[in-house]
Amino acid sequence: MTTRTPLRPARSDRVPSVALAGVHGFGRTYVDRLGARAAAGRLRWTGVAEPRRQDGVVPAQVPWFDALPDLLAAGAPDAVAIATPLPTHADLAIAALRAGSHVVLEKPPTTGLAEFAEVLAVARECGRLVQVGFQSLGSAALDHVRDRVARGGVGDVTGYAAAGCWVRPRSYFTRAAWSGRRHLDGRVVADGVVTNPLAHALATALAVAGRTRVEDVTAVQVDPYRVNDIETDDTTSLVVSLREAPDLVVAVTLAAAEPGEPFVVVEGTRGRLTLHYTLDVVVEEVPGRPPLVTRHDRFDLLDDLLGRAADGGPLRAPLVAAGAFTRVLDAVVTGPAPRAVADAHLRRTPLPGGDEAVRLVGVEEAVATVLRERRTFAGCGVAWTR
Repeated sequence: MTTRTPLRPARSDRVPSVALAGVHGFGRTYVDRLGARAAAGRLRWTGVAEPRRQDGVVPAQVPWFDALPDLLAAGAPDAVAIATPLPTHADLAIAALRAGSHVVLEKPPTTGLAEFAEVLAVARECGRLVQVGFQSLGSAALDHVRDRVARGGVGDVTGYAAAGCWVRPRSYFTRAAWSGRRHLDGRVVADGVVTNPLAHALATALAVAGRTRVEDVTAVQVDPYRVNDIETDDTTSLVVSLREAPDLVVAVTLAAAEPGEPFVVVEGTRGRLTLHYTLDVVVEEVPGRPPLVTRHDRFDLLDDLLGRAADGGPLRAPLVAAGAFTRVLDAVVTGPAPRAVADAHLRRTPLPGGDEAVRLVGVEEAVATVLRERRTFAGCGVAWTR
């Protein structure tokens, strides 16, 4: 059985102004979204800030500035979307907030708890909104999962889990100076698997559990590894202890044989809910009946910010609700350095253009074991952790 839930944005007669900091990498998605909304008359695109100029990236009529402070000095827009390198997020968000703009801040919003607290304090001081770019949190699927849990659809919750098995080639870790780094030029970078590429798995699981603030995380066991020649982790498991809730276990990798859809699981005494968050699909499994599959709409977080700025309603992914995620991120970046996995457990696949992908043999089974036993890779005795 498949159903679909509609989602309708709030409306405002005023056309808001929006600027973009960072047009390369993930910033390209904002270029497309801003362009489409500007063409439809839904917003005014008032500028981009990016030191690496490139013809044809943005419409010719959009002003281009080398730095965000220059853009803000020319006139602060209603909102700024920030999709710049990770270590710059906090400083740029603070600059935009102090200029009077609301902010959409790409994930991870900051690279540590101290920066997180500072940005949050400035937002409150300035009376401005900060939406974090965890796109999965814009999905009505989360509302559905939380509703089913609240109604006892799977009984009493016994545990939460998040998993993701992706493939990233060697070139992914050389895409920028900060790629695959824990630190760069004395600053925390946090470009690890659980804090950047598969950060949505962790953030979505915390949101499903309703434990999103800093104080909701009471302890974190970090078990990080790397199969690529990088400083940070590309394969990690976590056990996150939550305030007045069952533990959350996380197992993620960028060294799978084939890319798979990441997911979040709610285990209950009567069944299981699985959220495939990139697809906005929920599978409810209860013994004695066929699985129930529901498909849900997703609301764009930029649209949500602009709508909430107009009507005063709550954001879907407010900065304060990234506190638990940041608490875990902080434990990862201040915790043990990732251990290199022995070559005996690796397989290297040549790719076009001289690139290659490193596969960690059996990592998919190890991820499944972590979710089943609710312990880290090392705690489960996985061979390549010894």
